[in-house]
Order: sequence, then C-alpha cells, then structure tokens
Amino acid sequence: MNIVVLAGGNSTERDVSLVSGKAVYEALKSKGHNVVLLDVFFGIEDVDVENIFEDKRDWAEGIKKIGVDNPDSDYIKSLKGADKDFFGKNVREICMKADFVFMALHGANGEDGRIQAALDLMQVKYSGTDYLSSAICMDKSITKELFIMNGIRTPKAYTIRTEDGFKDAIKEIGFSMVVKAPNGGSSVGVYIVDTEEEAFNAMKECFKLDNHVLFEQYIKGREFTCGVLDGKALPIVEIEPVEGFYDYKNKYQAGSTIETCPAKLDEDITLNIQKHAEEAFKALHIKTYARIDFLLNEQNEDFCLEANTIPGMTPMSLIPQEAKVLGIDFPELCEKIIEISLNKY
Repeated sequence: MNIVVLAGGNSTERDVSLVSGKAVYEALKSKGHNVVLLDVFFGIEDVDVENIFEDKRDWAEGIKKIGVDNPDSDYIKSLKGADKDFFGKNVREICMKADFVFMALHGANGEDGRIQAALDLMQVKYSGTDYLSSAICMDKSITKELFIMNGIRTPKAYTIRTEDGFKDAIKEIGFSMVVKAPNGGSSVGVYIVDTEEEAFNAMKECFKLDNHVLFEQYIKGREFTCGVLDGKALPIVEIEPVEGFYDYKNKYQAGSTIETCPAKLDEDITLNIQKHAEEAFKALHIKTYARIDFLLNEQNEDFCLEANTIPGMTPMSLIPQEAKVLGIDFPELCEKIIEISLNKY
C-alpha cells in the first residue's frame, strides 16, 4: 500500500507524536509498504507530489526540528509566520495520493476530530475512529456524561465554565480531588489537590488551557490501562509511577514508571476491567482501537477515567505491549490497525 503517516502538528504533544510517527513509519516500511512520514503542520517542499511514493528517501530526516523541548502551541504556530493554514506545504495533496493515512497525531488538532473531519471531506481513508467519537473522547467532561448514561462506574465529577462555579464544585466534590483541563492530553493540566487554595490555583492554570474545568473525585488506588482492538479487550497493563501519578513526565521519561503486562490481578478483576473497557469503547462510539484508563480502589472496584483514541505507538508503548502478550509484534499491530480501520469504509 501507499501510506502516509501523519505526525507532528502544533499541539503540546508534538514531540510525542513525532516519536510515534517515526516508529509506525519504520514498522510499515519493514512490512514492504511505500510509506511517507509527514509533519502535518509544516509539510514538505520541493517534492514531486505525483510520484511521491516512488521517492525512497528517509522521510524521517525531513521532519522540522523545533529546537525546544515540549514547545507550546503558540510557539510552534509562530514558526510559520503569516501562514495561518494548519496543513503544511503539500500535505493535503500527498494525503489524497495515498491509499491510506495512518494517524500518529496526539492532542489538540490531531486527536480531537478536526483532522478526521477534514480527511472525511477529502475522501481519504485513515486509521482509528471517526471525527465524532474523537471529539467526544477528547473532552473528558462529555466522556463522563456518556459513562454515567451507560452505567459505567467513573469518579464523581463537576464541570464549571467560569470561576463563579468554583465554590459549587468544592461543595459538590470535596477533598481530595483532581482538577483537570478536560481537553488536555498526556495528563497535561491535571492536578491532585487537598485544599481550597490548591484547587483554586489549579483551576486558574486549567482555564489557561481550556474554556471549562473538570473537578473530579480523587480515587486512591492502583492505575491500569486496557487496550481495545476491534471491540475486544487486550491484556491489561498496570502502571506504577516511581513518584507521583502518571503525568506527562512519568509517561515519557524512561525509568519513571513500572509497567506490568499482563497485570497481576485476580481473574475476576481482570475480566471486570476488560468488560468495562469494551463497554466504554461501545458507549463512546469508538471504532478500530483505543486505550481505556482505569483506577482500582482498595475495595477492588474499578473506575473508568477516559479513553485515548490515538494512544502512543512505539514498540514500548502500552497498547503494543498488550498486543505483544498475544503474540502480535509491532509491525503486525500497525498492519492490523489498518485492516480494521478499513472496515469503516
């Protein structure tokens, strides 16, 4: 197949996306596909678009280096100057030449349904779920509403859209609590707080990232994640941060977490989490694959937190670890995601 891997972008998760994109690019090349790796935001100049898949250069070498670790969105946008188009040079044209686009974008403008909707309008086939479920899963407050409507256990929560709702949120949830920017990814804009002052400061920070803030009951317990592929749960991973919780640093800094797959759980608990992962997948109208995150409290009750519709995709990422337990290696997993994704069309 002629495949474009879309990565990069202008979100705070750009760096993580590029790591995923390069891994998928190499994996699909190893399976004999003609693959082009593109930075969706900066694109590529001086290429023969008509014959792009005959160009055997190392496309990973052409990705723009920002020169700043974890750059914010405004800084990335500033590098394009007056060019306001989200799509970089030749990106649309190359995607329309492809048989398939593999999505390796994380965070805003990648995981939130906007790119998916644009590709739908361009009649381009792509990996993962559609624009609607992408948007639903990106906003954790909407995700929670659907969990509750479908009887899926989730921590109690309260959403505010102005600071005027702060006192009501405190009264409704109580301490300890988690304060979140609902559209943040990779645990960016997530604070565990124990006092009203901490909660207020966390709310202020979250309003810098989003136009509404989610206050959530804090569940003391163990952290797990369960991938779902084509509606079926994969083996579970237990995530044990060496310090704190599974935030951005712990997700992407080597040695920050201990990840155990399959998780050491009694069979009944394992089956419960897998069942609830499949139910969450269905409730959120997700297609193809996703990663569902859970907390398990001291009474062994699992609480569903959120769904990640474009989870990290390197050989050591969580879903690839889960697939490996089933004997599916990383290149095979990438191909399987393509195969299942094509069922959308």
